[in-house]
Amino acid sequence: MANKEQTIKYLQAIVTGLSQQALGHDIQSKIFNSKGFKKLAEKYAEHAVEERGYVDQCIDRILDLGGEVKNEAKPEAKVCTNPIDWIKYDLQVSIDGLKFLEEVLEATKGDYTTYDILKDYYKDEEEDMYWAEQQLELIECIGTQNWIINQI
Repeated sequence: MANKEQTIKYLQAIVTGLSQQALGHDIQSKIFNSKGFKKLAEKYAEHAVEERGYVDQCIDRILDLGGEVKNEAKPEAKVCTNPIDWIKYDLQVSIDGLKFLEEVLEATKGDYTTYDILKDYYKDEEEDMYWAEQQLELIECIGTQNWIINQI
């Protein structure tokens, strides 16, 4: 089995960071909804729910491992009113998060329960990265105004 204390530290980092991301996605959803971008609002609201599900799983796993869950301070995160700026920012968050998750997956591969939780989270984050890349390519191809119209 992987080092239990290190696994708990990794899981806590995910709980802290991902709960911040979920809140950020809720905020962005509300901003996009207020601007009439209903599709983006729905996407990010659903994404926040998914992230909270992974947070819950990580909290449960910390407790299963005998760890203590902390409600740590979360760093300030970016908020955007421009949807394209947000997608670019969120893409970078996904890229950075996947690098971190690769390290965590390698460190926890002997702890099958934790590994399975994080492997599923990795797949979800990777899908988010591909979606953001696809949207930016689409914007490049059809133009900003056409893309924005599709988000209404």
